[in-house]
Amino acid sequence: MYDVVLLTLDDGPGCARPRVPVLACRDAFVAAGARVDTAVARSDEEIDAVLQGPGRLVVAAASDAELRAVVRRMIRRNAPRASQRPADLPADRTVPDLPPIGVLEMGVPLVGTLDLPRDPEAVAKAVLAGQVRRFDLLRNDGGSVTLDGAVVGGDEPFAARVEVDDAVLADGSEPLLTAVVANASRSASLTPRADPADGVLDVAVALEAPVRGRWGRRRPGIEVRRARGRAVAVVPRDEVPLVDDGAAGTLTHKRTWWMARAAWAVYT
Repeated sequence: MYDVVLLTLDDGPGCARPRVPVLACRDAFVAAGARVDTAVARSDEEIDAVLQGPGRLVVAAASDAELRAVVRRMIRRNAPRASQRPADLPADRTVPDLPPIGVLEMGVPLVGTLDLPRDPEAVAKAVLAGQVRRFDLLRNDGGSVTLDGAVVGGDEPFAARVEVDDAVLADGSEPLLTAVVANASRSASLTPRADPADGVLDVAVALEAPVRGRWGRRRPGIEVRRARGRAVAVVPRDEVPLVDDGAAGTLTHKRTWWMARAAWAVYT
């Protein structure tokens, strides 16, 4: 029977104690005869220590950002240096296949998007069965990853150049309302074709564009421009809000995301 490690991330006071779903998941593993260890990580170094250990990993995540924190450290551990690139690594990949993980959902929107098991017993069953699905992720030149998607923009229009492969969606001269870089989440109005396993990223920008009404009068409207590709670069003119996998921040200079096709895997 397999060893299993249940990892919880501690992001503040009171978060270090195992929560009810973690205990229920542990009990389900034990009932199936598995050897289970629980761990709490408060830093990247503590996540690294868990990744070095044996057993199948289950991440008890309370947000997309917590889940990506673990995947980011997995990439750091597994990605080769440019000078040590394996000969068998596909030309369109910068990281080899990451080991599969289980995801115990405690508030992770991505679990619903990927249609993963939700309750603790189902998660334990999936991990022990060993069946996995591989999904794309986006790496970026900020040293992180994006599993779901990123949204650039806030309450005020902003200017930015947005380029997908060789297609320019915005040249920086027009005020944008928002820019979306999507890997998994679909938006009916912005990124309806986003697919976490198709090997391409979806990008959309929205900007104000007056439209001519029935009687020839111009009224406010919105224009959406879309593109799909392997990489996207966003170059803001000034500092602009950024929400990446649910984590809020700001974008102050050029940020490039690129596709890592089928790089990570989840027990399903």
